[in-house]
Amino acid sequence: MSTANTLAPASRDAIRGFSLPQVSRPTTLQTLPPPAPDAIRAQQRLLDSHGRTIRDLRLSITDRCNFRCVYCMEPDTKFMPGPTLLDTHELVRIAAITHQLGIRKIRLTGGEPTLHPDLPAIIAGIRNVSDIEIAIITNASNLTRERAREWKLAGLDRVTISLDSLQPDRFASLTRSATRPARIIDAIETCLSQGLTPLKVNAVMMQGINDDEAADLATLARHYAIHVRFIEFMPLDSARSWNTSRLVSSAKTRQRIESRFTLVPHQSEPSDSTSRNFTFADGAPGTIGFISPVTDPFCGACSRLRITADGKVRPCLFSATEWNMRDLLRSGADDARLAEFLIDATWTKQARHGITDPDFAYPHRPMSAIGG
Repeated sequence: MSTANTLAPASRDAIRGFSLPQVSRPTTLQTLPPPAPDAIRAQQRLLDSHGRTIRDLRLSITDRCNFRCVYCMEPDTKFMPGPTLLDTHELVRIAAITHQLGIRKIRLTGGEPTLHPDLPAIIAGIRNVSDIEIAIITNASNLTRERAREWKLAGLDRVTISLDSLQPDRFASLTRSATRPARIIDAIETCLSQGLTPLKVNAVMMQGINDDEAADLATLARHYAIHVRFIEFMPLDSARSWNTSRLVSSAKTRQRIESRFTLVPHQSEPSDSTSRNFTFADGAPGTIGFISPVTDPFCGACSRLRITADGKVRPCLFSATEWNMRDLLRSGADDARLAEFLIDATWTKQARHGITDPDFAYPHRPMSAIGG
């Protein structure tokens, strides 16, 4: 099996000269998924037709964001009308049902989830109906000590923070915001002080933009004893400008880091991990991860399901079909019917995302509208 630091020959051949068509793939919105086999429904678990068990839910609570990151959202992005978004009660109800179906981790995503005015109530509601692990994925610009303490008391377990550059001018250019990286470093320290751990920091690497900072960002792992993950640039930007000229393979990122620090494979890695993880050979604390959806896809071990802020179930990040759960929620369906719907929708999960396929085209939604 290929590792994150080795570009598999088939993948290397697939992306050589690859240029994504400048069209979006229409997303088919369906109300009801086809029924899963009776034997699958009877198990009351989220299983797909490729033998994978779904245990991790990405639950988007808003498509709003105060950043306009170049790999995600253009400045003129229009947000969905408020009434179309799931409310707090609906989000908590989904969490309770999915927990009963075997979900063990919920990531509250966006957009930027800390912009949601009811975030503490959402966290508390999920905690009241389950013992599930609750995390948020955030740009951390709104993460203050007071808010972190409030979220922790409500039941939040941990935080994942996005940080793509340590250089103020470059950070401003990447995020199109007035926030400075020092503010994000403060948020990292706040999370550690409030016990919102294990803390992860994600960095999207882009050729000629921030790829020269890989070793500097890796230093954060050593300094704070945290997990820093490097993510390959994916075709999820609303500008639809993705192409391989900006792609930095995980192999290349690892080479940059190892020009300063030698890495060794992590000895205990979950089989469904999205990242290939490493420790520092000199025994320094912290870990480094490489998430390689383009050059080393991890689809075969995927255990994830996504629900958008407007209540659409996406079995895969790059699904061409969404299943409309919101209308079912608002039509008076009971929990048993909603559970059946989720089982059926999960059964349709595709085998792989197909980013490097010749006929691949952009998803209809950018990452901000899907849920990070």
